[in-house]
Amino acid sequence: MSLFAVFYMIFAYLIGSISSAILISRLAGLPDPRTAGSGNPGATNVLRNGGKWAALAVLLFDMLKGMLPVWAGYYLNLTQFELGMVALAACLGHCFPLYFGFKGGKGVATAFGAIAPIAWGVAASMFGTWLLVFLVSGYSSLSAVLTALLVPLYVYLFKPEFTFPVALVCCLLIYRHHENIQRLWRGQEDKMWSKFKRK
Repeated sequence: MSLFAVFYMIFAYLIGSISSAILISRLAGLPDPRTAGSGNPGATNVLRNGGKWAALAVLLFDMLKGMLPVWAGYYLNLTQFELGMVALAACLGHCFPLYFGFKGGKGVATAFGAIAPIAWGVAASMFGTWLLVFLVSGYSSLSAVLTALLVPLYVYLFKPEFTFPVALVCCLLIYRHHENIQRLWRGQEDKMWSKFKRK
């Protein structure tokens, strides 16, 4: 790995560390997502806290902070492995942000943004899997976990040279959802629909 790629990975981590959920919630006058709702600084929790447009802004920002460093890396002639490490660095920044005490979100939107530039087929397969599981189950966390399990297969089918680094990103996503997995196993995870019905 080149020295430039290492510095670029650090740059991607610093960009990933910008928590749009916290910053946009402040601007929109919404509760701090770290202390309200599920306590997770992500788009789903901002939506849960009552900000539809704020949640959309968070979703787009989190996707872009994963997508833009990887996309730019193509034009900077980074190798496939280096691009994969840049994607991982951006996701690590979101999950463990330098600016917010290393306590960040689950990384789903950032990972989607970082992996999507690999191939349109991968992006469509990721989104289709997440949406299908979510519509059937109502669990955002289950959608994310099952998608993360299947994404390495999608990448292998479309761009096999990216399989290993993408698998690392997916392992990070599954790790960040370990509490959700335990609640799903115990039947204690709330569906998104039920949260809105209680409001």
